[in-house]
Amino acid sequence: MKKKRLRIVVCVLLALAGLTAAGTMAAGGAGSQSDPLVTLSYLDDTFTGQIMEKVDKLIAERNTKLASELGGGVSGTSSAYTAVTLAAGQTLTGETGCEVLLRTGAATCVASSTPGLTDATTGGSVNNGGALQQNHLYLMTESRGVFSAAGATLLVRGGYTVK
Repeated sequence: MKKKRLRIVVCVLLALAGLTAAGTMAAGGAGSQSDPLVTLSYLDDTFTGQIMEKVDKLIAERNTKLASELGGGVSGTSSAYTAVTLAAGQTLTGETGCEVLLRTGAATCVASSTPGLTDATTGGSVNNGGALQQNHLYLMTESRGVFSAAGATLLVRGGYTVK
């Protein structure tokens, strides 16, 4: 009889604890219009931008991988800046007037003669083997390029080839 009473008391206490927890969650209103789990501004301003950056990066990496598997280079011409990802050991060769801006990673100038690339940011130039600085705009003349030993992301405007 004593054990039966103890079981009933324990069951009643567990039921009360469950009801209390459910009532607390319902009263908190998490997920309601007054307290949403995720705000629209977070989705628009932060989350969407992060997802798009990841998608762009994955697409660029996949394009680079496909181009290297096919044995050819990737070519392009754009009147607007285009993000180009160079894998380790790849070279971007630009046509006359091509503009390049190093965003991430490290890259060096490839030029058969002096001067190499014109640094429009400082007004100077970078000769063959010279390191490019991040966020500097470089202009190319014929037979000029950018080599990345460890990988880099560039913004490119104009005609170019990646090999």
